[in-house]
Amino acid sequence: MFRKLLTLTVMLAMIAGAFSTVMAQEEGIDSACLVTDVGKVDDGTFNEFAYNGLVDAGEDFDLEITYIETLAATDFPTNIQRCIDSDFDAIVTVGFLMQDATLEAAIANPDVYFIGIDQGYEDAPANLVGVQFREDQSGFLAGALAAQMTESGIIAGVYGIPVPAVVKFRNGFEQGAKYINPDIDVRGVYIESFVDSVAGGETADQLISEGADVIFGAGGQTGSGAILRAAQQGVYVIGVDQDEYNTTFGGGETPGAEYLISSAVKRVDQGVYLSLEALVDGDLEAFGGGGNRVLSAENDGVTFAPPHDSEVPEEVTASLEEILAGLKDGTIETGVDPISGELLDMDATPEATEEA
Repeated sequence: MFRKLLTLTVMLAMIAGAFSTVMAQEEGIDSACLVTDVGKVDDGTFNEFAYNGLVDAGEDFDLEITYIETLAATDFPTNIQRCIDSDFDAIVTVGFLMQDATLEAAIANPDVYFIGIDQGYEDAPANLVGVQFREDQSGFLAGALAAQMTESGIIAGVYGIPVPAVVKFRNGFEQGAKYINPDIDVRGVYIESFVDSVAGGETADQLISEGADVIFGAGGQTGSGAILRAAQQGVYVIGVDQDEYNTTFGGGETPGAEYLISSAVKRVDQGVYLSLEALVDGDLEAFGGGGNRVLSAENDGVTFAPPHDSEVPEEVTASLEEILAGLKDGTIETGVDPISGELLDMDATPEATEEA
């Protein structure tokens, strides 16, 4: 009799534990806190797009939300801890440079969920997911566009700190240009800051003096400073992350808007939103903790923005649509490693596969 009672007690405990776990998952989260990369939530590119995803999720799922703007990289651990101390259920950290601080916080706080944007993990706890993007694909589209719009045969990019996401943008851009014209002259400069718009503008001036007539800016405010300076000199430019027509160029009100021919879009907002949605739903499998969620052309995670006020020929836009379709179905490959951003051991120029 005692054994039967003991067995029954154990079984009831197991059922109760499983039920409480299911209930916890069904209840989901009620709050989320975002910590920016160095810069503000209205930077016009990366931080702002992540913030937009937080706001949309907050409105759609009735979440309590807040954000903390980072002034210096040394503040990353402190800012994350401020979110933890305020008892937020989920914390979104923005940028590769915050990867180590995010991992450390996730290990120390297993009851808090962490979403690392532009971060990738080989071995992470179940409460942490890295959200990555195929920047090489959106950069590839930007390069293909630039190669078709240049008259001088010289195009260039102004980039921020060479973290993997930025390296993917640069190598994707250069590969996309060579996909259109293997002999094109593509130049690029890395700048050790994501918030130095002055340095971005000065670098754009130098590249224009060398003959570049299309400038790609991929480096937060640094890249935005480059394309703003170039566009106001009548040089075609391409933005990054979100559609910079709506941010850097004020919805067309800022001088030079007519020279913005597109932006290499990565749906950072979607990455934040989908991760929070999974947690709200208590769907831990969809959340993907312990691994990485990758947004690509295949799942509409990257694309290119419309030309708006610029005079981009319809046939050029049509060619970009064809390339995007090829990236989606795999018949076109960028030749760039989707994790590190380094060039793969392929021929000099990417080509469509045999199925194309």
